[in-house]
Amino acid sequence: MSIEARNGWTHPPHQIRKGRALARAAFMTTACVALTGAALMGASTAARAEDAASTTKHKKAASAAATAATPTQIVATQAQIDALNRQIQALQSQLQALATQQDTNAKAVVESRAAAEKAAAAATQVAQQQKVTDPNDNSLRLGKGVKLTFGGFIEAASVYRSRNMTADVATPYAAIPLKNSSNYDRGEFRGSARQSRVTMLAESDVGPDTHLGAYFESDFLGVGTSSNSGQSNSYVPRLRQGYLTADWKDTGWHLLAGQSFSLVTTNKSGIDPRTEALPMGPDAQYAAGFDWTRNWGLRVVKDWNRHYWLGVALESPQASINGSTALVSNSNTSPGGSLLNSTANYSTDIAPDLIVKAVAEPGWGHYEVFGLAREFQSRAAGQNYTETGFGVGAAAILPVVPKYVDIQLSTMAGQGIGRYGSSSLPDVTVNPYGRLSPITEVTAMAGVIGHPTSDWDLYAYYGLEQEDSKAFTVAGKAYGYGSGLAVNTGCYTENSPLACAGNTRSVREATAGFWWKFYHGNMGTMQFGMQGEYIRRDLFQGVGGSPSTDDTVLYTAFRYYPF
Repeated sequence: MSIEARNGWTHPPHQIRKGRALARAAFMTTACVALTGAALMGASTAARAEDAASTTKHKKAASAAATAATPTQIVATQAQIDALNRQIQALQSQLQALATQQDTNAKAVVESRAAAEKAAAAATQVAQQQKVTDPNDNSLRLGKGVKLTFGGFIEAASVYRSRNMTADVATPYAAIPLKNSSNYDRGEFRGSARQSRVTMLAESDVGPDTHLGAYFESDFLGVGTSSNSGQSNSYVPRLRQGYLTADWKDTGWHLLAGQSFSLVTTNKSGIDPRTEALPMGPDAQYAAGFDWTRNWGLRVVKDWNRHYWLGVALESPQASINGSTALVSNSNTSPGGSLLNSTANYSTDIAPDLIVKAVAEPGWGHYEVFGLAREFQSRAAGQNYTETGFGVGAAAILPVVPKYVDIQLSTMAGQGIGRYGSSSLPDVTVNPYGRLSPITEVTAMAGVIGHPTSDWDLYAYYGLEQEDSKAFTVAGKAYGYGSGLAVNTGCYTENSPLACAGNTRSVREATAGFWWKFYHGNMGTMQFGMQGEYIRRDLFQGVGGSPSTDDTVLYTAFRYYPF
């Protein structure tokens, strides 16, 4: 680096070279003047010494010669001195001008930098304002650091079922009517916009590695005591999800608290919220064999380089209980009290469900394993009893053709896990002594999802939920769930006076469908979808056989995502 660069000089190179030349000329001129003066002084001294030593004979001649030479030399020397002084003054003036120009240029550089910084700040502010008002950006900025992002969709759906279940867009798989019901031979059509959804995400960056968030999601599938489909479709909003998050990316710790999908639910990415791998169709009950709940939870997750995750969650308990008949008095549910639905019964729970889940994404695919522990409380013959339920499960998403075809697999097995399956089979049954006994169950689902183009999504799933018998016999009388003594003789004839008392053993479903995005642009996305389902429900073997029933379901749906 040159001296000029190190000292911050910004003159053009030809000006710097000119300044150096002028400085050297001034220095040489000053030196010449000094040497000339010294020479003249030496000559004068030598002349005086020579006059003192010379003879009288030569004094007149030397004096005359000296008198004749001295004025001329003095005049010439003085002229040279004057000329050199003028050159020195001119060079000094030029040096002063260069110094002044350098100061001016340096000041201009500082002013230019300040102006550039001011312009950059103004441009950033304008860009932020443009981003806030950009029609393609559905987010808003509040204060200095909170970002709000809105989402959701409007849905116009319809559903036709070959068996009447008097249900909206969520199909109750375990409630398909048997042949003894008048609903067996009647079809059902319903149109609904109640699954239309509103979402809002608030995000704030406390620092480069600390991020806070809050998420809210609601639809209109809630039911009030006065809700009906008479004249105005009077239904109420419901809370689907509402939770807060805190993420510390530098350490890999994550916190979630509030109502969300259960940690049991399969994810697409790590254990990140809002990445649940939900079945793609418009059926609000998803698909048989799919494991999920959506309730209160407190979750802590640790990740390692976004390749491995370990999560622990405490989640709100609620038991699905079959029966109440026992040899002794018993109590295991109560009607809803303050701020609960007074027309519904709630289980009496003493502890949250505990779930531990590990996830790996080693480079190809997404893999999960998890464990579940539950407590069921009952009161029989004046005493409290607690039974433990458990489950273990696994899931995987395999990108067999990256970006085009994925395979989704999931399964869970255990005792007292019915609540987590889409068919909502019972968790426990009441034994002859009034206590709760967990029922053994297995769930499984396999699906294939295709994306042939950016406008088309194709999917197909097959799912199973199956329970084992938890039956008891005392003095020839049947108790519990799935008893072989249950009378099923009246299950095959409409309005039969005979009994049809069997319990559901399994639910199987095969479903397939598509979504077609016929508009996707600056104004959002509008799409149309269709889904077909075939569902089979089988009962336990009892007196009179093992009845079964089925249902064929067809969904259509238009959806508009404006954000």
